[in-house]
Amino acid sequence: MPSAVIITAPRFQDEEFIYPYYRLQEADCHVDVATPGGDTVHGEYGTPARATMRVADLDAESFDLVVIPGGVAAPDKLRAIPEVVRFVADMFKGGKLLAAMCHGPWVLINAGVVKGKRVTAYPSLEEDLRNAGAHYEHKVPVVRDGNIITSPIYTNNPEFLREIVRYLATVAKSPGMIVP
Repeated sequence: MPSAVIITAPRFQDEEFIYPYYRLQEADCHVDVATPGGDTVHGEYGTPARATMRVADLDAESFDLVVIPGGVAAPDKLRAIPEVVRFVADMFKGGKLLAAMCHGPWVLINAGVVKGKRVTAYPSLEEDLRNAGAHYEHKVPVVRDGNIITSPIYTNNPEFLREIVRYLATVAKSPGMIVP
């Protein structure tokens, strides 16, 4: 069974946490939730993200996938936490899957993993991603480049999660994984 962690902080975009959380479980994936203090945090509209661990306890050897939901406030906070940045960089180096939506790619920028990669994000991140050496793609629901999957906004959740589940099914070769 593949193992995923969703890393978030207060004021995440609710739909970008809750949809991946349940869809990954539905696809036979174990899902942990990491927050800065290991506490429950709430989305912009009040959705709780009940932590199962602190970001300080993240270990790339324990996960096949990291999901970084957007909103503005949560990724902005996460990209300034050294343990989060180090974990994402370690996941990338280990060939593990990085999935980020909306403003989540800010964390990928700080982890130094987007240079030369095709990505998408919320349009206001285009210049940040280009400055980090990424190839920004416009008006697409999802972009996969190697072990990085990005999407611009929660209305693309179906395409985003479909691509994540397909990727996991090919690398994890999990017999129980439900692939659309």
